[in-house]
Formats: sequence, C-alpha cells, structure tokens
Amino acid sequence: MARKTGSHSDITGPRVRAAALRLFARDGFAAVSMRQIAAEVGVQAGALYLYTPDKQALLFDLLKAHMDDVLSHWAAEPKGSGPQEALEAFVRFHIRFSLTRAEAVFLSYMELRNLTADHFAKIEALRRAYEDQLEAILEEGQASGAFAVPDTKLATMAIIAMLTGVNTWYREGGRLSRDRVEQIYQDMVRSAVQA
Repeated sequence: MARKTGSHSDITGPRVRAAALRLFARDGFAAVSMRQIAAEVGVQAGALYLYTPDKQALLFDLLKAHMDDVLSHWAAEPKGSGPQEALEAFVRFHIRFSLTRAEAVFLSYMELRNLTADHFAKIEALRRAYEDQLEAILEEGQASGAFAVPDTKLATMAIIAMLTGVNTWYREGGRLSRDRVEQIYQDMVRSAVQA
C-alpha cells in the first residue's frame, strides 16, 4: 500500500505507538483492534502495517521501549555514595519516573500475559536487569551492616511492588505533593530495611 501524500513516517510512527499505548492501557490489549488504533491516528487500518507487522509486535515494542527508558534513565541518575543514598535515589527515581509514565507502567505490568513466549522472555530479562540494580544496593547495604534484610530478592520485589503501587492512587493536585509522597515512601523503605 502506498503511503498517503503528505504523510511522514517520523510523525505517524510515534503517533501510532502513542495511540496504541493509550488504547491498550485504557481498554486492554485484547479488546483493542488495529482498526481502532488506525482510527485514533487518522489513517487507514492497512497503513498501520507500514509501522508494525502486527498488534503483538506493537505491544512488545511499547513494553521494550518502556524498559529501555527505565534502564537508561536509572543509569544516568546520580546515586550518591553508599547503599543508603543509593536506596534513597532508587526510591525517588522509581516514583518520579513511574508517575510521569503511568500508562506505560500500567501496560508493562498488566499486559505481560499477552506477549508471546519469546517476547515475554526478552521483557522479563529487562525487568530483571532493573530489579538487579535494587538488589545490588540491598546486598551492599547488607554487607556493610547498614541494612538487615532476610532475603534481598524478596525485599527487592516487595519494594518495587510498593513503589509501583503509587500509580494506582496518586493524583496530581491531591492531598500530598509528589515530593511529600517520595519522602514518605523513602522513610517507609528505609525503616523496612535498616539494621
């Protein structure tokens, strides 16, 4: 199919991904058709296949882009010195990053089940790479005597689940500011792990 006169792949491609992200997060992957995504973007359904081979590949691309984004932003984040400052940096980073990408975070947790086994394995490896960053902080704190955690892997999973949960209830302009939420969560995480 020929591209419509005046269309631009560098504009339409990101619009396709943004529309798919919005619709998948709102209605669920299984309930959204390629036709709905096309209508949201304002192109013919067949035109979508210029940007993605199918809906499964589109979901995978969205989840992979999110995890690549998480990992690259965390890598660039100042970590301070020592495990206590690194843990604080992680808590603040995770909350701040997640709240600015609520749809992507929601999708990355709720739609993993819709990935093929191969795609799931790739996303799971990226998630593990991120979790490993927190576990390394906890292990360093454990080794230095700053933290007392019975199982660093379990603590890692619990902390990430707690931090990601902020997305389910936080609303901009609500009772607590983002900074205050970060501080409260930082205090709770510190209390949970400190020796």
